[in-house]
Amino acid sequence: MPTLVQDLKARLGIFESDADRVYGLLAEFSDPGALLHAAEAVREDGYQHFDTHSPFPIHGMDEAMGLGNATGVGVLAFFGGVTGCVGAYLLQWWTAAVDYPLNISGKPFFAVEPSVPIMFELTILFAAFGAVAGMLALNGLPRPYNPLFYSERFKGATDDRFFLHIAASDDQFDVEESAALLQRIGAQHIELVKDDGTMDA
Repeated sequence: MPTLVQDLKARLGIFESDADRVYGLLAEFSDPGALLHAAEAVREDGYQHFDTHSPFPIHGMDEAMGLGNATGVGVLAFFGGVTGCVGAYLLQWWTAAVDYPLNISGKPFFAVEPSVPIMFELTILFAAFGAVAGMLALNGLPRPYNPLFYSERFKGATDDRFFLHIAASDDQFDVEESAALLQRIGAQHIELVKDDGTMDA
């Protein structure tokens, strides 16, 4: 009886002609612990373009995948806040002291103190814009189409199944070797996902 790797080998002739359409390998694991250990093994093997999918957050998965806590969202939110604060200051200064100055009881045309509420509000508003826009951009969203959606098994990722996907964009990706690794670390089922929507188990 041929193994999964041998079966994929036999099909390589099909995929070599369509190599640009291969999206990656999708492997199913039995439980959260198995998926966590699989993510550690894949990272330790040198893969960088891979992701895990489960119905709920798995404690320690970020560390297992080598993600850490560093993201660019905080930086983008910070610069968004600075933009809002400076913009509010300049807007109020320009309108009060340059564009339409009014002499009210000899008071200064512009003062920082009464401008603080607007500066604060725009700081918060633009920081929120930066955070949301940064989150969407860094996650590659919105993306209504994903080849993984064609997998019937993958529908269980929102219910009771646990998956690891190794992307074909990874420099280390090879159908034969990557499938062998996934099988070795305990994958119950492996599918080769193609970007045109076809699946091969």
